Amino acid sequence: MRILVISDIHSNLTALEAVLADAGDVNGVWCLGDIIGYGPDPNECINLVQSLPSLSCIIGNHDAACLKQIDPVTFNSEARQAIIWTQQTLSADNRAFLESLPEVVTKPNLGDQIDPNVTLVHGSPRQPVWEYLLDAHHATSNFSYFSTAYCFVGHTHLPVLFHYTDNHRPAQLIMLKPDSVLKLTHRAILNPGSVGQPRDRDSRAAYAIYDSEEQSIAYHRVAYDIVAVQKRMLDCGLPERHIRRLESGW
Repeated sequence: MRILVISDIHSNLTALEAVLADAGDVNGVWCLGDIIGYGPDPNECINLVQSLPSLSCIIGNHDAACLKQIDPVTFNSEARQAIIWTQQTLSADNRAFLESLPEVVTKPNLGDQIDPNVTLVHGSPRQPVWEYLLDAHHATSNFSYFSTAYCFVGHTHLPVLFHYTDNHRPAQLIMLKPDSVLKLTHRAILNPGSVGQPRDRDSRAAYAIYDSEEQSIAYHRVAYDIVAVQKRMLDCGLPERHIRRLESGW
């Protein structure tokens, strides 16, 4: 089965559409949270995500903040400004969809089946909504918080994979390279990067394809019309810093 893995769309419809076109036909979609926040297209992104085949989707910290489940004061001033704008823009139906999302999905959809090898969270297995997994030390300590072979995470906007071989060694951090395919031979925590706001100095939208039969992960990047998104953000009065960062991927 060929599964599209996406995360951190952040209300960037143009980037999401580019990813879907580039990925082609898939048997299912796993969305790792933060559909909204930062960008200009929250309702459009939620509508499109809901239409995707065999969807498994979890809530992210920006999704939760836009539902007022997290106090926006915990975010920096620009992120807080975008959250308040998004709260005012969300439709009632899309707010209800976000409210239905769990923090963790174990054994997500795999076409018309489920995958017994996978857990989905936004932040980390230990703190599903908030914790950032940025280094091998924190990743290693998280392997005891999920029982499946693999855990897919988002939140950092960085495409990485942590391999864990046994209980006596730290996890190995691997930076994923575009158009690379990795065979998953050990337990792993995997991050596909961000669709709508990459932060690895590559402005192209990031996503991954998980092959459940081959037990492999393929990582991809795709260009999209950043200028069009920036114009919509400007028209919405969203923070200049968020507008500028799209073009350099930081």
